[in-house]
Amino acid sequence: MKKMNILLLASLALTATVGCSDDDPGKGDTPGGGASGGVTDVRTVKSSLIVDLATDKACYAPGEKVHFTASQAIAGAKVRYRNGATVIAEADAAQSWDWTAPATDFTGYLVDIYKLGDDGSETVYGTIAVDVSSDWTKYPRYGFVADFDGSKRTAGVIEAEMEYLNRCHINGVQFQDWHNKHHWPLGGTRDKLDEVYKDIANRDVYTSVVKRYIEVQHAYGMKSIFYNLCFGALDDAEDDGVKPEWYLFKDTNHADRDYHGLPSGWKSNIFLVDPSNEEWLAYIGDRNDDVYHNFDFDGYQIDQLGWRGDRYDYYGHAVDLPAGYGKFIDAMKARHPQKRLIMNAVGSYGATQIAGSGKVDFCYNEMWDGESQFSDLYTIIKSNEAYSNYTMRTVFAAYMNYDKAGRTSGEFNTPGVLMADAVMFALGGSHLELGDHMLSREYFPAAPLAMSDELKTAMVRYYDFMTAYENYLRGTSTQTEFSADMVVSDATKKVNFCAWPPKKGYITTYSRNVGTAKVINLLNFRSIDDLSWRDLNGTRPQPQLTLNTPVTVSCSEAVKKVWVASPDYHGGAVQELAFTQTDGKLSFTVPNIKYWTMVVIEY
Repeated sequence: MKKMNILLLASLALTATVGCSDDDPGKGDTPGGGASGGVTDVRTVKSSLIVDLATDKACYAPGEKVHFTASQAIAGAKVRYRNGATVIAEADAAQSWDWTAPATDFTGYLVDIYKLGDDGSETVYGTIAVDVSSDWTKYPRYGFVADFDGSKRTAGVIEAEMEYLNRCHINGVQFQDWHNKHHWPLGGTRDKLDEVYKDIANRDVYTSVVKRYIEVQHAYGMKSIFYNLCFGALDDAEDDGVKPEWYLFKDTNHADRDYHGLPSGWKSNIFLVDPSNEEWLAYIGDRNDDVYHNFDFDGYQIDQLGWRGDRYDYYGHAVDLPAGYGKFIDAMKARHPQKRLIMNAVGSYGATQIAGSGKVDFCYNEMWDGESQFSDLYTIIKSNEAYSNYTMRTVFAAYMNYDKAGRTSGEFNTPGVLMADAVMFALGGSHLELGDHMLSREYFPAAPLAMSDELKTAMVRYYDFMTAYENYLRGTSTQTEFSADMVVSDATKKVNFCAWPPKKGYITTYSRNVGTAKVINLLNFRSIDDLSWRDLNGTRPQPQLTLNTPVTVSCSEAVKKVWVASPDYHGGAVQELAFTQTDGKLSFTVPNIKYWTMVVIEY
């Protein structure tokens, strides 16, 4: 079989052994104890990630059968299933096998192929995550598709794109620019669809391609979500039943209609209506009925355009757009209670009303210049939790290497993408970035930048990590944070730690209490030249690699286990650490910090 062979390309680069030092990375050295209270004997972990693993779905219901395939068999190897560091099952490895997902809902697992060596060490040959969740919006991993031209999406293309998204455990897919007109999404009518129609940019859209994407996504257990503005109408909208009295205006005399300008070669500018107008709500509700009648979509991705200044209805009354968004969400949910709703909070505009509606399924924030810092990611997650009474997760629509993508073609800058994802995932968020290409612009069909093979492989590792450890990263909220007072316990090591927010030149800790464990995320800002997640020009360097760092942290609880995991090493597999604990101080050695390493202290 030839599944995910891109993962083999970087296997040598991802091979690592616990115990390398900064001075001599070729020598192994297991960290030891020396004080009373602790564990001083742990198994050395190595990796040679030569086995590509795949599952048949992006997520599973409790008790559902999970089917695995491996690119090759390793003689004498075992397959191991773990939740965190706890091994829940183990068996002889094979090239194809089934596993029944446990009955516990909303749980992530890491499955790895490994083999013990004669010296007692273990070598990890391949890893993959499994998400067991009955509702995808508990831990959304959102992707997109944006090209529906049947001359390009030929046999096998759709399947290959969705195979990669499945390998990254993408469980919801947004359909961008799939529609005919914003006010009339269908190409054709409810009773007679057009085989081919034009989108807003006059690109061909094939109805059969839209339906095929939905079919393939559903086979993988993904949900398909159609995109549309909450208040868009094209210049021919009155011919289709939209009334002049529904529009938004820049003045009180309904002389200057509000609109979003588009290039001259496109179908039309987009004219804006009042999203709270009762007749408009009935009209667009009917149009959505037509969509659901013809396409097996699972929900509606609602868009807006951010702050627009003072706006008025036809009769000169000031329009409260954020309040209108809440009313729009209410109306759409009433029309289709079983369908999912997500709404974009552009630059956080209307975020309170959107999340506070109680009817969207997670928070979705499109990020711009005013929210460009790593610290802004945390602020948004914390705000969204407060708006939703700590019930909803956050997805960032955050466009990487934006300026580079605007002036040239080429490849994404891997360090910029990985640093942004490391921070988003460690904070408990996720990133809308993967689709039929990687996203760099707000116009989703644009694809000026491509992923290198290295970045494609890294994305699999990072999404495996976010999925496998979702209970440690996303299963709790900012209410459970604490400030870890981590310090280097060897004066010869020139490494500095700081608690969140990040500082240039430091390794930043972001820490939460999760059950009977302390989770400390180590985010490496050494050699980072600025603190913006955007990496606008694609110039961010790799952070300075940090190996074998002895640390001490306060911990009054009696510790039974310390372990680390990183998407940058061993395919995210667990590495248990030796430790000592004396007088409320816990000491251990962190084997490696590239972009992101998670330390878990169990007590």
